Amino acid sequence: MKGREIQIGRIKGRDAAVLLVDGRLEDLAIDASGLAPFLPGAILRGRVKRLMKGQGGVFVALPDGATGYLRDRSGLGEGQAVLVQVSGMAEPGKAVPLTSRLLIRGRYGIVTPGAPGVNISRAVRDPERRALLQELGNRAQPSDQSGLILRSAAADAPDDEIAAELQDITAIAAQILSDAEGAPELLLDAPTPAETAWQDWAEPAPDSITEDDDLPPDTLDALHKLLDPRIALPAGASALIEPTHALIAVDVNTGTDSSPAAGLKANVALARELPRQLRLRGLGGQVVVDFAPMPKRDRGTVEQELKKAFRIEGSEAVLAGFTTMGLFELSRKRDRVPLTRLVEAEP
Repeated sequence: MKGREIQIGRIKGRDAAVLLVDGRLEDLAIDASGLAPFLPGAILRGRVKRLMKGQGGVFVALPDGATGYLRDRSGLGEGQAVLVQVSGMAEPGKAVPLTSRLLIRGRYGIVTPGAPGVNISRAVRDPERRALLQELGNRAQPSDQSGLILRSAAADAPDDEIAAELQDITAIAAQILSDAEGAPELLLDAPTPAETAWQDWAEPAPDSITEDDDLPPDTLDALHKLLDPRIALPAGASALIEPTHALIAVDVNTGTDSSPAAGLKANVALARELPRQLRLRGLGGQVVVDFAPMPKRDRGTVEQELKKAFRIEGSEAVLAGFTTMGLFELSRKRDRVPLTRLVEAEP
């Protein structure tokens, strides 16, 4: 099917939503309940347990006996209540990563407690529309201590729908901020897969939305292909992407192509595809890429393609560059549960 399609259903007994663009799997969200104490996006009231001197962070007591780690310790003391949001996925046995920068997300807007002001997405280019959205935001701005971001989806949305949602999310933000004191408690749960689709895949508007008990067979096949470590690349080239306990290892092969430019072509193809593959597979942390053999003069071309691909992807990544042994090192934020854990674990 051509265009953007959102499918909502289940896989292996878990609620799921997928985004297809021209028939190609572009994004997915699968319920990860039971695989982590709290999922990314959840907002909690915690209590500072211990300051980590020399590391700039604090351990935070969370509900149900869980522990989180907050990197920003400025102004915090032991025993103090603190509002935090889960910012990523913890590896088994490690503390839940937290941030003190809260975001209450909607389809058209985001409330930013502690960051006052009204900001409009740069994707909204029409000056008159920007002025109207600015007025809507100014009217809905919750307080001098909180702000609003009007998202790109608000560019073509009806004003009454935008105003109604802004009223809802500012009310949620006000309730959360009023609950700043007390014992550790979950104040706002992480979004469900359907809510993620509604909030984050709204722009451009989907051409179709389908909902059924289970995802369609073609979509399930595409998801199962992501469980295969092998990634097919053009001209018979391929790559293997294999998680280990310490890092994600990626190996690029040229296949049967023996032309002088075979290595460069395979490496450029992998560079353009790698951010999408890491996101869909739910992989993060340290990544080491063993590119196919190529002249050193071509490394700059491959690195530029990687930078461009990660910039378009918008994910939080740090590209460290080539090592003396010719390996490429980068790191990507762990913001999802690995797909292998999601489909193998019992719901």
